[in-house]
Amino acid sequence: MYQKLILIGNIGSDAELRYLPDGTPVCTFSLADSRVVKKGVDETTWTWNKLAETCNQHLHKGSKVLVEGRLKADAQGNPRTYERKDGSGWSASFEVAASSVKFLSGKDEPADEETF
Repeated sequence: MYQKLILIGNIGSDAELRYLPDGTPVCTFSLADSRVVKKGVDETTWTWNKLAETCNQHLHKGSKVLVEGRLKADAQGNPRTYERKDGSGWSASFEVAASSVKFLSGKDEPADEETF
């Protein structure tokens, strides 16, 4: 089965870069779009390797991006659930494994047509 997801939106918070035990860089960022999402459900985008490092350098809260990738859900097609860091309850997150990210603009910057 083949799936391709294309999302356009603004970065909800600064990108976060971390490294797996084998040294592989992984960058995560949330993507906000204009549709109404059920309260407590986020869309989180994951990037790996060189793309992760590039996203971490260029993506900041408010940046506009186009993301291509695939949806990551559990075996039943549901979002990942987790307890919020502040302890205020549970949330859910649909995750996207990005294959490419096109930087449409940065915060307070003109559109940038660079694709990685």
